[in-house]
Amino acid sequence: MKKSTKNFVWASLLLAGGAVLLTAAYRKSQRDAIRFLEDTDMRNSEKIDQMESVDAGLDPAERGLTQLDSAMRAEWVANGFPQTHMEMKELAEKTDVEKNTNYAPNM
Repeated sequence: MKKSTKNFVWASLLLAGGAVLLTAAYRKSQRDAIRFLEDTDMRNSEKIDQMESVDAGLDPAERGLTQLDSAMRAEWVANGFPQTHMEMKELAEKTDVEKNTNYAPNM
């Protein structure tokens, strides 16, 4: 086989291999990309973080919260996170008492 023919075959193989690798990399990047609609994802919406909570008129705990804060509050309540500084202090004291094995109440 002529040298020019061999070079043409090798160049064609390299080009085809490169195209396959580029296609695979592109598909992987598209598969790994997080897809969501910008205007419907609440966490990326400044408008939702400005609007008053829809339950503000019904629930006193919702007054002064935005819709985003209200959604986060709903998650916190569902997961049992403390809502006030007083609850956080009580929880910290309770945890400290449980960790202290030498604790004996004063009688």
